[in-house]
Amino acid sequence: MDDSKFGKRDKRGHWRPDGVLTPAPVFVLPPSPLKFLKWLPNYFFPWNAFFMVTAAIFWFFLTPGTETTRTFSAGWIALVFARNLAAFFIFYGVIELRLYKLRRQESRFKYNPNFPADKKNTAFLFGSQAYDSIIRGVGTGVTIWTAIEVVTLWAFSNDYVPMATFRDNPVWLALIVLFVPVFHEAYFFAIHRALHIPALYRLVHSVHHNSVNPSPWSSLAMHPVEHLLFFGEALIHLVIFSHPLVAIYNLHSLALGAVVGHVGFDKIEAGEEGGLDTHAYAHYLHHKYFEVNYADGLIPFDKWFGTWHDGTRDGDEAMNARWQKKMERENARKAAREGNQA
Repeated sequence: MDDSKFGKRDKRGHWRPDGVLTPAPVFVLPPSPLKFLKWLPNYFFPWNAFFMVTAAIFWFFLTPGTETTRTFSAGWIALVFARNLAAFFIFYGVIELRLYKLRRQESRFKYNPNFPADKKNTAFLFGSQAYDSIIRGVGTGVTIWTAIEVVTLWAFSNDYVPMATFRDNPVWLALIVLFVPVFHEAYFFAIHRALHIPALYRLVHSVHHNSVNPSPWSSLAMHPVEHLLFFGEALIHLVIFSHPLVAIYNLHSLALGAVVGHVGFDKIEAGEEGGLDTHAYAHYLHHKYFEVNYADGLIPFDKWFGTWHDGTRDGDEAMNARWQKKMERENARKAAREGNQA
């Protein structure tokens, strides 16, 4: 495919798609029914439908029964960890292999023309973004994902929390499934903004932002505290009237869905003229500029709080203007402190 038909490269070779990034036409005033109906299929396909399918496969075929999960034991916990680990390596690995190792589409549709493996970086373990990301993703990422899933299965099996059933509560559970991405957007924005508080950023979130030019492996390259906050979202199912399958869907939308924002390409080519839109650009801009697009745009939090970057040069100018005002405020506070000390 010819990516110049879909976007432009600057002098440094960085590619940006044509058009303007806009939040989803859901929580907007005045309402726009036609835009909403046109956008609605994107809410389900491809990603949310895919995560629901993987969750169903895991629940029906790869999860021990309630008699087993009623008691903590190494055997079934190891099984849950093993299948999560396999999902991590298969889903992340296939995309990484195709786009970054084999480079089947070279740099077409790649936002940053450089490939992380081409240059060592001392910010990462062994100087490798890939090795560092895999170690963190497996060491605490898959581990904490599994721990939260294990606790959830155990709690449901022991009736410590009420469980809805698809036979008796189909409409309610369907609404919960629809609600999961909305809740994720609100929860993720809240913890993400908190992680950009200077002290938390320096101690925790900076680990993830070492990947300025992210690849799929970067998706779970986080500090353990961030992993705990990130996967802790799924504990909501121990509070609301839910079901283990829906909790697993939520975990898959987190663990596997993290790849969506870190793939680094705007399209994954499929044939000469076809391709899968990744919708990765909004989060890529967050990795590039740090202080924009804290959420993904399902709920327009960044619009409301003035941190939205729409991917255009106007967006660059608005971001730079915000940064300039921020620096002026910080310099004024610094001058005031120095004046008081004098």
